[in-house]
Amino acid sequence: MSIVLTLFNSTTGGDKSRAAKKLIEQSSPRQDFFLMVSLAVLMATFGLILDSMAVIIGSMLIAPLLYPVMSLALGIVITDAKLAGRSLFTLFKASVLGIVVSAVATVVFDGDVLAITPMSWFGSKTELISVAVAVTAGTAASFALIKPKLSETLPGIAISVAMIPPLATVGLAMAWLSWDLVMRALLIYLMNILGLVLASVVVFSLMGLYGQRNVIKKEMGKDEKDMKREAKLAKRGR
Repeated sequence: MSIVLTLFNSTTGGDKSRAAKKLIEQSSPRQDFFLMVSLAVLMATFGLILDSMAVIIGSMLIAPLLYPVMSLALGIVITDAKLAGRSLFTLFKASVLGIVVSAVATVVFDGDVLAITPMSWFGSKTELISVAVAVTAGTAASFALIKPKLSETLPGIAISVAMIPPLATVGLAMAWLSWDLVMRALLIYLMNILGLVLASVVVFSLMGLYGQRNVIKKEMGKDEKDMKREAKLAKRGR
């Protein structure tokens, strides 16, 4: 136990500040964020239709959904309702957008849901195991985020969580009115998010990120100003 606590307490203030800033920046509800989510879900939908594991894994590599989940956990740890609310909004909007993209792609490309349901994404995983995977991945992701030398492992962690395939499956199943599959995929997606948030809350608490509360709030204000400025420039460009 002492070794574990030493690992968590060995993080410097600079590392914590850098991680918090990166998390806020990467989870910002900008158009490019939602574009990447749309492309990732579209790619996952193609992978499901083609029954191609390589394409599905590729979709998880480009998906940025891990960041708003962890920023939600950060908002809970520092008791910042504004950050938590923004993260929830980003997650909700990204999820709805992903479902719509997947449903449209399924209709356009005539994906057959009956050929997809036996896939191992849903046939061999119980809800409890899905949560265990999400908790483990959430612990690894939040720890790696704060440790600079480990941050390059985040893409691999994103693959292990597998948030994009169930999200894509929700839209795909909706297009074919397969409500049983919709509920199963949605349950796995939500339980993945819950597991990630719970694990990240524990890790961020042990690492003392509450002490970075003022830095995080300042970064939030800066990010919001940047988004407003970008919105004004976009309007002028029109």
